[in-house]
Amino acid sequence: MIDHTGVVVSDFERSKAFYSAALGAIGYALIAEYPAAVTGDTDVAGYGEDGKADFWVARGTPNDPPVHIAFRVDTRARVDAFYRAAIDAGGRDNGGPGVREHYHPHYYGAFVRDPDGHNIEAVCHAAV
Repeated sequence: MIDHTGVVVSDFERSKAFYSAALGAIGYALIAEYPAAVTGDTDVAGYGEDGKADFWVARGTPNDPPVHIAFRVDTRARVDAFYRAAIDAGGRDNGGPGVREHYHPHYYGAFVRDPDGHNIEAVCHAAV
């Protein structure tokens, strides 16, 4: 079971703004932020739900190749909201909301590229 994951980004403030908007649309919030003076390495920001950060953004040289991270949500409307918020916050389209039957009949997802090219997805597995 995965406890937490994250990405390394080139422009920490721009990426925090992007992720705050995109993930805010699916119920995530910025929960913790620590400067390099505390971590001993770099600035980090943690997003999550219910007081637990499980997705982290760190200042540095972005992952190469970019990573793919999918956030599971409970409704297709949340997938749609994620996509709109991510695009409005400067994300680039990488596959708008829709069913991807090649994964399974109810796989409803949307894909965006964050400011550093990471492929960020929201997915709902519910039938409707």
